[in-house]
Amino acid sequence: MRTSTNLLWLGGLNQSRVLDAVRRSDGISRVELAEQTGLTAQTVSNIVRRLLEDGLVLEDGRATSRGGKPATVLRLNAGAYYAVGMHIDPASTTLVVTDLAGRVVARRRRRTPTSQGPQRVIDALSRSVRAIVAEADVPDRILGLGVATPGPLDTEGGAVTPPHLPGWRSVPLREALAEGTGLKVVLDNDATAATIGERWSGGEERSSDMAFVYVGTGVGGGLVLDGRVYRGTTLNAAEIGHVTVDPRGPECPCGNRGCLETYVAPHAVASDAARRRGEAPADFERGQARTVAAYRRVCREAHAGDTVALEVVSAAGRRLGQAATTLLNLVDVPLVVLGGWGMSHVGDLYGTALLDAVSERSIARSMRRVRVETSSIGEDVGAIGAAALVLHAAYAPEVTSV
Repeated sequence: MRTSTNLLWLGGLNQSRVLDAVRRSDGISRVELAEQTGLTAQTVSNIVRRLLEDGLVLEDGRATSRGGKPATVLRLNAGAYYAVGMHIDPASTTLVVTDLAGRVVARRRRRTPTSQGPQRVIDALSRSVRAIVAEADVPDRILGLGVATPGPLDTEGGAVTPPHLPGWRSVPLREALAEGTGLKVVLDNDATAATIGERWSGGEERSSDMAFVYVGTGVGGGLVLDGRVYRGTTLNAAEIGHVTVDPRGPECPCGNRGCLETYVAPHAVASDAARRRGEAPADFERGQARTVAAYRRVCREAHAGDTVALEVVSAAGRRLGQAATTLLNLVDVPLVVLGGWGMSHVGDLYGTALLDAVSERSIARSMRRVRVETSSIGEDVGAIGAAALVLHAAYAPEVTSV
């Protein structure tokens, strides 16, 4: 596969700042760029000239004059380059191709063949990547492949050990996908990738401070602090799914008891719904097709007002509110975003429960009201976030620094 080898991967910090400011704006002048980035007018002028030559930025008319010659407006050339994003969830794998603005131009979803073993899965995924790049018809402008997968993972070595994929132990996923696709590969935790995707596509209000709660097969989270995604020393920051909400609760695969994930993950919600309906105990397992189907049914029924389904989702929402209160007492951010396929149909219900909890119990409740919103991206936030990993690494590396 013939792909782009442009200077974005070698761009300096100042270029990253300027291009990120252009991306987040709805048109910006060189003078405004200097004000926002703190760079000198001459430095901004030199960087903009290079960006114009590379086709990353376009001159798009004149700004309204504030006295003197009207300034030229600069905008991102979103179609200059593209990225492929892959989100591997035990239930399904989603692939997207996005432009520099994070807009999806091609999309595919397939069931993750968990029983086939790592190598056969990787071979199948590599073929899918090649197919979607051909479908998007932009092979010479692909910056790379971003991969979002459940942890734990070794981002330096590129190996993964997803807890819900049988036989996957220290699999060299990054190296294998790079070999299979011919693309530069960036790898990260799926909740972190979703957080980056939300920041990338969510505009100015998503770029400063927020907590992201991701519900897929499991429950994870991410943090944006002062405009940067914060991962923590071991890349486990904001693991809200493993905040203890009941020390006497169910055993969690992490080794603790009563973690949030044991109440809010789809398999737990589906099991609770079956129990409350008096149905025969169902052995719902993480990532199984029938588990996903049962969970989605509960979510649809809750959205439609079914009494039992509402009770189940409300109980899970109260647990989420407990964990979110703990998180917000620690990081004190003004915004919580809820996303992932597990939030479909019930994001507003979970959001209300979370907001009620933090409004009653967070330490800062008397000083400000936390905003709780659902993802602006929707179910594909993991895959779009994976593509955004590439875009960040390409021209905004400071955003994702640990």
